[in-house]
Amino acid sequence: MTVGQNFDFEGNYKITREEIIEFARKYDPQPFHVDESAAAKTMYGGLIASGWHTCAVAMRLLCDGFMNQSTGIGSPGVDEIRWIRPVRPGDELKASLEILEVTPSRSKPDRGSIKHKLVVTNQLDEVVMIVTGITMMRRRVPAD
Repeated sequence: MTVGQNFDFEGNYKITREEIIEFARKYDPQPFHVDESAAAKTMYGGLIASGWHTCAVAMRLLCDGFMNQSTGIGSPGVDEIRWIRPVRPGDELKASLEILEVTPSRSKPDRGSIKHKLVVTNQLDEVVMIVTGITMMRRRVPAD
């Protein structure tokens, strides 16, 4: 992998009203995620998905489009999550990944890490979320 390399994932994920409410009831029961009437009276003007729901969908897109075909071996975490625009029922999300840094491990030559930016967009190509994170990867070690 090289800095600046981009991966546009195939496929998308359609968010349903029912899924928004079900996820939020379990994990983020704020009125604008679980109650359409209450949500209509907020600054959002209607039901929106929890940002954590959007993160979960993004992880699915990342796994399907990149991680499950890569040498990824886990992640020490994310540096930043930005929810740019609300995700609403019927939105179709897709994702892309840009490699920001490639760092070989100093102690384990068969490993390294990549810092990446995951951008999630809706069906109108509007950015809804950006996640900057780190993934540990296996590396090809040159023969002596």
